[in-house]
Amino acid sequence: MRAIRAATTALLGAAALALAAPAALAADGAPATDPRVARAKAPGDFVVSPSIVAPGGRLTLSAPGCASTATATAGIFDTATIAPGATVTATVDADAKRGAVYTVLFNCTGGVQDTVALTISGAPTATPTISATILAPPRGVRGGLGGSMAPSTTELAAGGALVLAAACGTAYVVRRRRSGAARRH
Repeated sequence: MRAIRAATTALLGAAALALAAPAALAADGAPATDPRVARAKAPGDFVVSPSIVAPGGRLTLSAPGCASTATATAGIFDTATIAPGATVTATVDADAKRGAVYTVLFNCTGGVQDTVALTISGAPTATPTISATILAPPRGVRGGLGGSMAPSTTELAAGGALVLAAACGTAYVVRRRRSGAARRH
């Protein structure tokens, strides 16, 4: 009789674990269903930061919407190759025309292309310009969010249902065990 109770308890525990595992994996370590950053609007979304730079200044190029290697070209800096999820720094030529707007052409290996405007500022600067645009950090180790995000309503409901099921299963097993002990005496 104890073997049946133990097997029932083990099965209830395994069922609770099986129901909780997909939510735990999706929240902590599995790749997201959409690998692009939250700002990416389409597979061809590309970023040039800052969007206004002085001749000789540095800019950061990234292709968060591109799942493959991308290249960025313009007449005012060397062609940059961007790995998936990475950023690249390029230096604008010192002889870039002040006040001009240049087109930066991005090209993903899969054939997706897009352009971004880059303006050359009219005033010279001694140091590279710093933009207020916040870029997504390069994707490194996916170690989870460490509790920095609140759970969704669905996750809370699923967790509450699992706790309730575990409590009911425990109460059932304890009640059965006590009633079986009372019959033997």
